[in-house]
Amino acid sequence: MPQDPHAQFDQSVMEMIEHSPIGAVPHTTSYVESLNRLYAAHQVYPSADHKGGHVTARSLSGSPYYGASNLEALAAGRIEPEALEANSAVYDRYVAHLPAGDRAKAEVHRLKATGKPAHHRKHQGPGVAPAHHDPVHSLFLLPGTGLHHGLPGNYLYGSIFESGAGGSGPWAIHLHDCDDGACFFEAPDLATAMAKLGELRDSAPFHMRELEAFGFTLK
Repeated sequence: MPQDPHAQFDQSVMEMIEHSPIGAVPHTTSYVESLNRLYAAHQVYPSADHKGGHVTARSLSGSPYYGASNLEALAAGRIEPEALEANSAVYDRYVAHLPAGDRAKAEVHRLKATGKPAHHRKHQGPGVAPAHHDPVHSLFLLPGTGLHHGLPGNYLYGSIFESGAGGSGPWAIHLHDCDDGACFFEAPDLATAMAKLGELRDSAPFHMRELEAFGFTLK
């Protein structure tokens, strides 16, 4: 097989991005063409931290995953939903990982990432109130990009949650970038949703478009 004539130059462009404090490269034709190839191959993403900058997928490969620390225990039936680590605590760990200068920017996205708490109406009528728990909605964050750049640190945020009622039935995974880019996966049960979440975690970083191969629907 003939070697890609652009491979060496594209490699040098990625190294330049990784060594630049703002992920910048020169605005010349050869560099623009290289960036177009690297973006098409999902090897380079728009930087969430520096306007007009870029970040390489390989530089994000060591970025940590954030999710409820006891989600597996919930899936195994060892804890009740009420004991699941709160979304706010998961987001706290993500923010603490960021450089100090990016933490305020991350706080802007906190509410939309963690969701609003559910409030139940008081039980009405005779008798004891039926057993009830809030539908599970568990936040996770992982490195990647979407139709728009990610949150600070180049993170996508998503949730695994019950889309049915009564503690059984279908589940879903939603994943979002910093704006209105999103993708969705519907699962018949928690085990299937957990397996899909594991695939996401193992595959990150990625561009949302790559998730269509995993059965996700891109918005």
